[in-house]
Amino acid sequence: MTRFTEMLRDENSDDWNASRNHRFVDEIFRGAVPADVMRRYLVQDYQFIDRFVALIGMAIATADTFDSRIRFAQFAAMITSDENTYFERAFDALGVPPAERSHPVVSAPTSGFQTLMRDAAESGHYASCLAVLTVAEWLYLDWADRPGAVLPGDFIHAEWITLHNNDGFRSFVNWLREELDRVGEAADDDSRRAAAAFFRRAVALERAFFDHIYV
Repeated sequence: MTRFTEMLRDENSDDWNASRNHRFVDEIFRGAVPADVMRRYLVQDYQFIDRFVALIGMAIATADTFDSRIRFAQFAAMITSDENTYFERAFDALGVPPAERSHPVVSAPTSGFQTLMRDAAESGHYASCLAVLTVAEWLYLDWADRPGAVLPGDFIHAEWITLHNNDGFRSFVNWLREELDRVGEAADDDSRRAAAAFFRRAVALERAFFDHIYV
């Protein structure tokens, strides 16, 4: 029987594969993302953290098991510590002033992601929250997990990769998929359709986000 998460990925394979094999991914592994592109990428990506943590909070609130709440709480702690520290170090290295870090002009794909995360949180449906979170983490693991690849020399490129392909992150993504599979299997048709719609929006926005940093 096809897993719910595999079915969702297959239904969105064009956007998924375009993101996974994007020019940005190739360049980050080569340590060749132009400084202005990396700066734009990180500044825009940083604008997701507040809404992302709020979405994790709703996943904690709507989860149907205590173990699931613990897993999300642990992940939220990582986002607000290790990943946030990386952003601050990268911004310092790239010369990004405080005002640009916290209040940049927000691009259309970034705004779209913020709206998506807000909509998923406000839905109050665990499966919908899971769908968005699963895309956000699974797609990044998919492009970052290249066994045997040599990491670039500078930390800005290398640590963005290792934040998304380490054993702890891999374990969390596998758990996310299992959780969405479990919840999707038990959900009614309306809930499954809602989760699928959020998954589809998230994958399309991932592709648009990668594309727009080169415009």
